[in-house]
Amino acid sequence: MIKALKAAAIGATLALGAIPALAETRDLAQEEANRQLVVGFYDKFFNDHDISAADVVAEGYIQHNPHVPDGKAPFVGYFTGFFAENPQSKAKIVRSAADGDLVWIHVHSTNGESDAGQAIVDIFRVEDGKIIEHWDVIQDVPAEAANQNTMF
Repeated sequence: MIKALKAAAIGATLALGAIPALAETRDLAQEEANRQLVVGFYDKFFNDHDISAADVVAEGYIQHNPHVPDGKAPFVGYFTGFFAENPQSKAKIVRSAADGDLVWIHVHSTNGESDAGQAIVDIFRVEDGKIIEHWDVIQDVPAEAANQNTMF
């Protein structure tokens, strides 16, 4: 009886639109366009070191990585220096996903063939065809693990 009442309450709440996130429809075509925008940018910028790929980064770009400044020009300047000092750096995108204006990518970043690298999850916010905000979580790939699973 309690289960039936809870189910009815949830159904009524959804029908009234009281939980908009559950009642909204997603624009899957736009989400896929955002995902492709980010993946294309990331591959060209971080693998080809093609600075011109940053044309999809908004001038007012908001950066949450504490080592990289806000703004498109400072972002490009930071990585121009990084690529000059680390010409072997690569960033293999292992998987990606989108939800609304957010795009996630799971990356294996390395700096040369002998580097175990880092596991990175980058989150980008896209608006009107431009990358406007970025967060990341970065973890070194250890030489040994407590399990047989990889980080990828």
